[in-house]
Amino acid sequence: MNDDLSWMLDSALEIPGALHAVLISADGLLMARTQDFDKDDADRVAAAMSGVQSLSRTLAFFCEDPHQAWRQTLVEFDGGWVFLISAGEGAYLGVSASPEVDMADITFRMQQLVAQLGKRLTTPPRENLGTRS
Repeated sequence: MNDDLSWMLDSALEIPGALHAVLISADGLLMARTQDFDKDDADRVAAAMSGVQSLSRTLAFFCEDPHQAWRQTLVEFDGGWVFLISAGEGAYLGVSASPEVDMADITFRMQQLVAQLGKRLTTPPRENLGTRS
């Protein structure tokens, strides 16, 4: 897990009603979590969210175009919401929230986080050091 990214995820919790946030890899591995979220629970969430995202992508044809890009999955429960969005190549950001959360605020914050995370998750290209003799 990357503790350098965990502090960034904590900023999602500044939105009233936001509960937890996780950053996961496409294969369901936990990359980072908010500090107050138990690691074992975060690992379970990461594996489950990977499956949810995969199922969501499969449903593109239901919107008449099977080649559409997946953007977001939203799951509603009696006690709250789960938001899942792409966080760059092979990474996803998931946030849980209470029923009272302002959905526009939390999705906006998630998009801001993705922009910040994208800078941290991408590796700059190597410089061409010329040819070796």
